[in-house]
Amino acid sequence: MKLFLITVSIFAVVSFILWLGLQVSPRPFSQPALSQSVVETIALPQGLPAPVERFYRNTYGDEIPVIESVVITGRGRLRPFGVWMPARYVIVHRTGYDYRHYFEVTFFGLPFLRIHEGIIDGVSFFESPMGSYIDDPNTNQAANLAVWAEAGWFPSVWITDPRARWQSVDAQTAILFVPYQAGEDSFVVRFNPDTGLVDQMEAMRFKAKGDTSKTLWITNEVRKVSYATWLDDGKPWAALGLDEIRFNVDVSDYLRQRGQ
Repeated sequence: MKLFLITVSIFAVVSFILWLGLQVSPRPFSQPALSQSVVETIALPQGLPAPVERFYRNTYGDEIPVIESVVITGRGRLRPFGVWMPARYVIVHRTGYDYRHYFEVTFFGLPFLRIHEGIIDGVSFFESPMGSYIDDPNTNQAANLAVWAEAGWFPSVWITDPRARWQSVDAQTAILFVPYQAGEDSFVVRFNPDTGLVDQMEAMRFKAKGDTSKTLWITNEVRKVSYATWLDDGKPWAALGLDEIRFNVDVSDYLRQRGQ
């Protein structure tokens, strides 16, 4: 009995320490010192589907910013092993073309798992302690969708980039077509009937390297936190808050780096 009580006590203490370590939010990354150019604007294009036009008028008004690059720093949670874990991140975009992610999953605010991923010049990459690969066809398709889905933080790209186009569905829904290799891929975009803002984006995306079929991938935002969910999981695997975002900075070298 004594040994059993000691074992239970040790298990309880270890469990509490593990739980406590996962409650500590890491410090945010600082933004890199990169030169920044002026953000120009264009007039809101004519002929957009009704919910799309409403969204842009509510978001920007009549003048739409032309955003060519982005650096985002933020914190949130990831679920790499089925358990929510605190994380901090840097996301870099050459909008409509390339991006890279750097995630640090933390314990008591200290990094213990680092993940690099992205797509540059049409070639995807994934680097982590769980495995690394480059230019996988499934990951190329998935990463290209991320290029456009993450523009939810800077949605002017969906109309300032001439390669993207919208198709009307109904009063609260439209399809966003985006370029992929020699053709196109697409999102179903659902707009809130009250606010006019984007409620949800849905796309068929390869979930893993060896998959032979795609899975519905859903992104949305709740209280300024962006979520990503695989339909077959039934709950998000990422919840990302935004600390700071900078537009039209020179990312020509920074995009190809690793780490912060």
